[in-house]
Amino acid sequence: MLGQELLALGCGVHRINLNGGDKKDWPGEAIDYRGLPSRWSLFIDRYLRDNEITDLILFGDCRPMHITARGMAKLRGLNIHVLEEGYIRPDWMTFEPDGVNGHSTLSRDARWFMTQARSLPPLPKLPPVTASFQRRARDGLHYYTNVALGRFRFLTYKSHRPESPIVEGVGWLKRFALQRRRARQTAASLAQIQGKPYFILPLQLSADYQIRIHSPFDTMQAAAEYIMVSFARYAPKDAFLVVKEHPLDSSFFNWRGFVLAKARALGMSERILHVDVCDLAELSSKSRGMVCVNSTSGTLALASGTPVLVLGDAIYNVPGITHEGHIDRFWIAPQRPNADVYDAFKRVLYARCLIRGGVASQSAVDALVDGVIDRLFHDPLHSLRKVELQEVA
Repeated sequence: MLGQELLALGCGVHRINLNGGDKKDWPGEAIDYRGLPSRWSLFIDRYLRDNEITDLILFGDCRPMHITARGMAKLRGLNIHVLEEGYIRPDWMTFEPDGVNGHSTLSRDARWFMTQARSLPPLPKLPPVTASFQRRARDGLHYYTNVALGRFRFLTYKSHRPESPIVEGVGWLKRFALQRRRARQTAASLAQIQGKPYFILPLQLSADYQIRIHSPFDTMQAAAEYIMVSFARYAPKDAFLVVKEHPLDSSFFNWRGFVLAKARALGMSERILHVDVCDLAELSSKSRGMVCVNSTSGTLALASGTPVLVLGDAIYNVPGITHEGHIDRFWIAPQRPNADVYDAFKRVLYARCLIRGGVASQSAVDALVDGVIDRLFHDPLHSLRKVELQEVA
C-alpha cells in the first residue's frame, strides 16, 4: 500500500522479494532474490547502484538480510528509514531514520529532551486504534502459507525466526487449550499479592532481537534467572516478585514450570510468582517497581510513575526516567521517574519516531501509510532526496 501511494506521487518504487510470502504480498513490479546469502551484500550494492536508489525502507533492522542491506546502503550514503512495532504501544508504530531500538540515533541525554520539548505541543488525547488478533492471525497464515508454497523457488531463503510457522501454530493451539487453567492460576497468584509489596518482571520473547541483539543475555531464561537471583538475595523480606508471561509467547517452553522451579531452588516459593494474561498497566501502577531487559512494557510502568530498571539497551533508558545503578540496589531504593523528563521524552518521541496506526486492522494500516507518507515528504529527518525509493521485505 505504501509503494502504491508513492507511485501515485511520482516516486520510483523498487522491491526485492526474499520469499514466496513477499512475492504474494507485492502486486507490482519486483525482483526475486534467489541467490546465496553470501552473495547478498554484492547483489544489494549493485542493485542500489544500478537503479540509482536514494532511499531504503525496512521493517526491522536486525534481520540478517536487513543488516546487510542497511550496511551497504550506509556505505553509499543513502537515506535509511526503519519501521518497527511502536516504542509506546498500542496505537503507534515506530518510523525512524537510520535505525531503531539499540540502533536509534536518538539522544539519551535528559537535558536534550527537555530542550527539544520546549517547542513541541502537549500530547494529544486520541481514540484507540482499531486492532484485531484475528486480522493478524489471518495475515500471518496467508504470508507463511505462501512462504511454504514458494520454497522451491526461493531455495536459499532462511527465516530470521528460530521456530517454523507450523510449530508456532501448534503452540498457539496449545495456548488456547490451556487458557482457562492459566486464568485460574493467574487469579490465584494475584490474590496472594493483594495489599502486599511486589515488583514485576515482564518476560520477553527469546527470539526477539531486543534480547538477541540489544541485551547482554542470550535468552530470556538467562535474564529471568539473573533477576530472580538478585531478588532472592537483596529484596526486602516482605516483597514479592511477579513474573508475567509474554502475551504472544506461543513457544512450547514451560515458563510457569521454569519460574516455580527456580523459585524453589532459591527458597522463594512463596515470594516469586508466575502470572499469565492480566492487566499489566494496572499491575505495574500498584507495584514498587518493574525490572525488564528492554521491554516496551517499561513505558506502561513509567506512565504511572512506577520505577523501572532496564538491563539492556532501551530507547527510554534515560537518566531521570529509569533507575540509575545496579539491580541489587533497585529492590531497596528504586528511583521514581521524573515526570517532567518523561513528559519531554514522550513529546519528542511522538514528534520524531512514532506514527499513529498499526497492522492489525484496515483502518490502522490506512493511518500508518498516511503517516509514513507525511513523514517522508514533510519531516526533515526523513525527507526523500529524490523521487526514488527502495523497499526490501
